Amino acid sequence: MGNEVVGPLVTTDWLAENLERPDVKVVDTIFWMPGLDRILADEYELAHIPGSLLFDIDAVSDTASEIPHMMPSPARFAELVGLMGIRNTDTIICADRMGTMAAPRAWWMFRSFGHDAVAVLDGGITKWMRETRPVSDQPPTPTPVVFNVSPRPGFFRTIEEIRPESEQVIDVREPERFAGNAPEAWPGRRRGHIPGSLNLHYEDLMTPERTFKSPDELRQVIAAAGVDLSGPIVATCGSGVTACILSLALTLVGRPESTVYDGSWAEWGLRLDKPVAIGRST
Repeated sequence: MGNEVVGPLVTTDWLAENLERPDVKVVDTIFWMPGLDRILADEYELAHIPGSLLFDIDAVSDTASEIPHMMPSPARFAELVGLMGIRNTDTIICADRMGTMAAPRAWWMFRSFGHDAVAVLDGGITKWMRETRPVSDQPPTPTPVVFNVSPRPGFFRTIEEIRPESEQVIDVREPERFAGNAPEAWPGRRRGHIPGSLNLHYEDLMTPERTFKSPDELRQVIAAAGVDLSGPIVATCGSGVTACILSLALTLVGRPESTVYDGSWAEWGLRLDKPVAIGRST
């Protein structure tokens, strides 16, 4: 049953039924951003899904970049994932401590490096714990293995590849940040958005329980934001993490070929040579 393609979402019921399979690896996915008042790594130490591995997006990144959690090189990704004991024959389940924030980024990263047997736990660890399912305070001790990667182009974009005049750039930040009416989360960045981009807040893709809305509901939300599903789509956000929520939602409605602007506003808002727009989507 190894390397089972189950994505892009699995339920807590599915994970409970398959958790003890040796070829199922759960990654407890975290990242840091300014204003985040929860020390998520400490929460992992206190209680996590039994056997789950801590997957810190800030650690599995290009740590030499001034832009937060940029994509690592293929060699670095392969090394760090191999140290977690994750094999190419494993099915990887990305679980999130904030319902759904960082897990889609890990899912998108694994897919960009050629691993399709990966899914997001719908509702995340918050839903798992709300259902009083088992947790552990004992971190696993993985045996390092060789993890091979096969990088795929098109999953992530650089700043030089952003073309809002010829494709749809969809910014999933909060509407007030998009419009430039609220302080930007990342210090030193200008307020506003990429000229020509549209705004679709990632929260609008989720239910109050932090699970994804149904495909029909997602299509309605996406259409209401002015997005044409038949055209090219680039997802962007504050720092390239929540943009992957949109990419997952697009996959759920049959558009798996979107792309993510890796640096997002943490990069664009820092670059004085790049234009900035203020106000709502038009």
